[in-house]
Amino acid sequence: MVRNPLTPEERERGERLGRLLRGARGGRSMAEVAASAGVSAETLRKIETGRAPTPAFFTVAALARALGLSMDELAGLCAPVAA
Repeated sequence: MVRNPLTPEERERGERLGRLLRGARGGRSMAEVAASAGVSAETLRKIETGRAPTPAFFTVAALARALGLSMDELAGLCAPVAA
């Protein structure tokens, strides 16, 4: 199966997600949050830097739970910005 290239909107949404997670992490270390969510620190690093702009749903859900964010809140904050 060949994956289609990401659209600019998908890349921007991934970058917004990364910024949101990085901000929600606050003073906690990347390793601490990743361990709490049950993902690798490298996975969290890729998401936070936008190198993994479309992470798996369950990865995002685990990170949201570890950071005290609701999925509704996360989805709302990652929605496209109206021009």
